[in-house]
Amino acid sequence: MNLKRLYILAFVAFFAQFANAQEGLPIYTDYLTDNYYLIHPSMAGVATCAKIRVTGRQQWFGQEDAPQLATLSVNSRIGETQSAIGAIVYSDKNGFHSQNGAYVTYAHHLMFSRNEIDLNMLSFGLSVGVIQYKLDETAFLAEGFDPIIAGIEQSSTNFNIDFGFSYHLYNFYAHATVKNILDNKGINNDIEVTSNLRRYLISVGSVFGKFGSEWSYEPSIMFQHKDGTKESSFDINLKAYKEMDFGKIWGGLSYRRSLDGAEYLDGSSVNTQKLQYISPILGVNYKDFMFAYTYAYQANSVVFNNSGFHQITLGYNFNCRKEKYHCNCPAINQ
Repeated sequence: MNLKRLYILAFVAFFAQFANAQEGLPIYTDYLTDNYYLIHPSMAGVATCAKIRVTGRQQWFGQEDAPQLATLSVNSRIGETQSAIGAIVYSDKNGFHSQNGAYVTYAHHLMFSRNEIDLNMLSFGLSVGVIQYKLDETAFLAEGFDPIIAGIEQSSTNFNIDFGFSYHLYNFYAHATVKNILDNKGINNDIEVTSNLRRYLISVGSVFGKFGSEWSYEPSIMFQHKDGTKESSFDINLKAYKEMDFGKIWGGLSYRRSLDGAEYLDGSSVNTQKLQYISPILGVNYKDFMFAYTYAYQANSVVFNNSGFHQITLGYNFNCRKEKYHCNCPAINQ
């Protein structure tokens, strides 16, 4: 094995704890672009409009086989009932690994208030998904035979379930979701830790604004924990909205930090760093259309590339109800 390959393997091992390969739909900051349904199934059909959202994420421009993610989601109420349905399809590529998945969702929304003037709603959601994992080993044997490498494109298909709930009270909201409830062998079924891909997500936030003002502000936090590897991280977010004649413009900033560090060799000493992302967001709602751009910068001393991660989100709202909720709640008032 030459020095270049040894360096690549060491680098991959260093960042393995932060990789999203074989874990279902990756959890980035795309939920902040009016896309909470991507991570919380209970948000399906919660809004006054049905929603279509398309996202594309590209990491490390100029690098071959850099991570790429594309998602398409749609969710809507079922007529005038309190039930809702949704669907997500996605493609996630990361070097030699790739996965394609599809989820279908059923959600139900319970109104505790007598009408929509005083919003008080509890929602439940269940998503069932099928995920196909692929590992391309065709280039692994360029330097000779290895008994543990098949030298082919391996694939495996698994099913999994996500379940969660959401609670909205006036301008306040809270979400809790368990993702990948079932054991999932993936491709590397000889590695025990990959069978447990359960991830716990908790989101809490509220929207503040003076009565009659064009401006409103939304601080929020999200905590996530991986059960199999015992890793945790949190997001601290702040968004601002300005009402316009044509719709709304908005922007924000998200800071993600891992609570678990990775060790690396710095000369003769061993240092530790914790993953940190700083992500500015800019978006606009024009009538029934939505556009958002997100840039994520990894604020660490040891990084693979300084070019950052770019993401674009496109959205369209349809089948909107005439009466909106009487609250300052952008995620559900469209």
